[in-house]
Amino acid sequence: MSNLDVKPAATECGGREDVSAAPVRELLAARTVALGESTEVRRLLPNLGRRMVGAWCFIDHYGPDDIARQPGMQVPPHPHIGLQTVSWLHEGEVLHRDSLGSEQTVRPRELGLMTSGRAIAHSEESPREHARSLHGAQLWVALPDADRHCAPAFEHHAGLPEISGGNGLRATVILGELDGARSPGTTYSPLVGADVDLAAGTRARLPLQPDFEYAALTMSGAAEVDGVRLAPGSLLYLGAGRSALPLAADTPSSLVLLGGEPFEEHLLMWWNFVGRSADDIRRAREDWHKGDRFGEVHGYNGERLTAPALPSTPLKPRGRER
Repeated sequence: MSNLDVKPAATECGGREDVSAAPVRELLAARTVALGESTEVRRLLPNLGRRMVGAWCFIDHYGPDDIARQPGMQVPPHPHIGLQTVSWLHEGEVLHRDSLGSEQTVRPRELGLMTSGRAIAHSEESPREHARSLHGAQLWVALPDADRHCAPAFEHHAGLPEISGGNGLRATVILGELDGARSPGTTYSPLVGADVDLAAGTRARLPLQPDFEYAALTMSGAAEVDGVRLAPGSLLYLGAGRSALPLAADTPSSLVLLGGEPFEEHLLMWWNFVGRSADDIRRAREDWHKGDRFGEVHGYNGERLTAPALPSTPLKPRGRER
């Protein structure tokens, strides 16, 4: 997934100093961003108030959109460094192509996981023949310094572990581990991502790790998370220090739970790059412009993205929160 802002802001993320050890209920507002030719997304992370949840550093929620007479998602080839992308769908399909030669259609409740490492390029689009509705989330995970130059890779996992919390709760483990169930997706830091379905009348508690910080992205319905009723497309930051999370729903609802150990390192994120310094970002942009390092994506009917101009102000740390 790409950040298609024509004037993307540089954001410094990470560090434990601003992570409260106590539970909180911090509702983060989304901003609307155009993605490609016909898709709009709600960007929830990075946010004016918060930039990371564990190693999760980017959250877009889109749909449900009626694309029966539209091309749907059309994101041209673009580069990444220093992160993993997670494609997660509730409705529709996304065709992934990358510079490793991967070509994979990702469908609802299947994990499309791309590790950029030192450099990769990819495109994402709705197939020519596609479902009427498109609804999902695109997520980024920052790689720790020891692994950010690893070899690029792509994984597709159609079968993911599920847990049942009773009282109307079922969850699919996208990444990491939850309540003893572990995803086959490769991770590089302690984290969790889980898709949680709540039946009408659900009253349940989901076990958590107190040393993780968490947030809940609501996908559909009207879930109540720790007593806060949330509309679809909302992100509720929950902080750390929790051993369980109360969940309730009067109507069928779903949410994505994201969490992990607070990310200790400071990193710099600009456009589609996650680095540690302005030089990391500048070199990645120059390499993409020159056609070096990232390889080519074959099969996409269109030109690759051009990197925006770097900001006129210096790329500098701004902290985990604003």
